[in-house]
Amino acid sequence: MKNSSKVIKSSGYSWENIEKKEYKTDTQNFKDIHRYTLLKNESPGLNAETRYFEIQPGGYSSLEQHQHTHSVIIIRGSGSVILDNDLQRIHEHDVVYISPETIHQFHADNGQALGFICVVDNDRDRPKIPADDVIKRRISSEKVLKKIRK
Repeated sequence: MKNSSKVIKSSGYSWENIEKKEYKTDTQNFKDIHRYTLLKNESPGLNAETRYFEIQPGGYSSLEQHQHTHSVIIIRGSGSVILDNDLQRIHEHDVVYISPETIHQFHADNGQALGFICVVDNDRDRPKIPADDVIKRRISSEKVLKKIRK
């Protein structure tokens, strides 16, 4: 069996031979964010995809929900995250777990870039943008409602 173990060298917040990509191409409900896919199913035996996302100051990820879980580790800056009816401040080294169907959105709202590693299963559903009636049913916090960007 061939050993395919490897190290991907970083330089700041970019990685050797890893392309910086647009966050998404099928929607426009986000601002000033990009991604790097660090490891994916092309690595033998790897059943997860490891990605780095970076949101520029004032930017945010899409407001979304889906069946699959996320494991997120903040490695740069600080900001906030919406998790259904909760708004949490997040800082370097914080870990965020996003359970199935949780409405969520990350914000770089602290005057600095917000960078995080996100790990998801290779086999996962596509994110969906929650409908207004779903948001109304699930989110009652005025603080969260004012923070949501669509």
